[in-house]
Amino acid sequence: MKIRILGPAHPYRGGIAKFDEVLASAFAREGHDVKIVNFTLQYPSFLFPGETQYTRMAAPEGIAIERRINSVNPLNWPAVGREIAAERPELVIPRFWMPFMGPSLGTIAGTVRRRSPKIRIIALTDNIVPHEHHTGDRALTRYFLQRTDGIVYMSNEVGQDLDSFGYRGVRAMSPHPIYDTYGPAISKTEACAALGLDPTVEYVLFFGFIRDYKGFDLLLEAWAILKAQGRTQGRKLLVGGEYYGNRERYESLMQRLGLGEEDLVIHDRYIEETEVRNYFCASDLVVQPYRSATQSGVTQVAYHFEVPMVVTRVGGLPEIVPDGEVGYVTPVSAEGIARAIADFYELRKATEFRARIAVEKRRFGWEALTGTFLRLYDEIKK
Repeated sequence: MKIRILGPAHPYRGGIAKFDEVLASAFAREGHDVKIVNFTLQYPSFLFPGETQYTRMAAPEGIAIERRINSVNPLNWPAVGREIAAERPELVIPRFWMPFMGPSLGTIAGTVRRRSPKIRIIALTDNIVPHEHHTGDRALTRYFLQRTDGIVYMSNEVGQDLDSFGYRGVRAMSPHPIYDTYGPAISKTEACAALGLDPTVEYVLFFGFIRDYKGFDLLLEAWAILKAQGRTQGRKLLVGGEYYGNRERYESLMQRLGLGEEDLVIHDRYIEETEVRNYFCASDLVVQPYRSATQSGVTQVAYHFEVPMVVTRVGGLPEIVPDGEVGYVTPVSAEGIARAIADFYELRKATEFRARIAVEKRRFGWEALTGTFLRLYDEIKK
């Protein structure tokens, strides 16, 4: 089949861009003609909270990426739609993760359908209802959904959100696949050496952008609880990720909780792909203290490197992390997170959890996701 993926890719950085590239590679391995139709402008600079939208990494090999979409130029959207329709792909996959992208991706999809009704539009949706709400979100999302034939989503919560829109297209859930492109695991000694860390310390990892909905403050409060109980000797929180706003709030909280260099190692920057494995391989446990979530790429990186996890009971995280088997599912509270961390170390759960992760991760292959798209495509054709 000829397949076009609409979404970010190189030179843009971040988990969604990486995901699109790996998805394109997975389709290509199956013999499909795949191209990513990328952005020329993804976010206006004033809307982007990080340091830069762009990666310093070289472009991935063997993936066709064409930069065509301007997210804020309405004159661009029909033109891109006409170009895609002229290529006559059987399947177009828009990547939808926030309402801001609804007008551009919706107009492109709608133009493709009008120009060539036989082309199927099956979107991959990270979120239907965003983590951070703004006026007009539902209208923008509805505009996009009305121009699709089907939806693939990666957690049951997103499927429930689709119900709230009365979505009538075909749909299917397929779990977020494992990110297996960061190289093989390395020893803790080697990982700590790369990061300049003391390998005799036990590290608990928070990884990814620091945004309010990700609950970094809950993890800090949990660590303060453990410290007061005398349970942090020889252990530190390792943080790898860039602040997306409110940095002063977190630094003030650390000061108020009495957390300093003896408790925390914070690498406040975007972590490039070549560095990712160092953080996971240096760590005993990955904590995702989220206040809201649908699914998470961090969980799947942890699966790849076979690192146990603590996640909160929100969104699709409990679907991916069986409680007591590969880690812990806790309430959204500092106390619950603290109990899980203490239990992990005091009951020496690392070996048991890692063995179970090696088995559990087999269900998260990329072929399951590509197969879901092809199954929905066949269902629409009937």
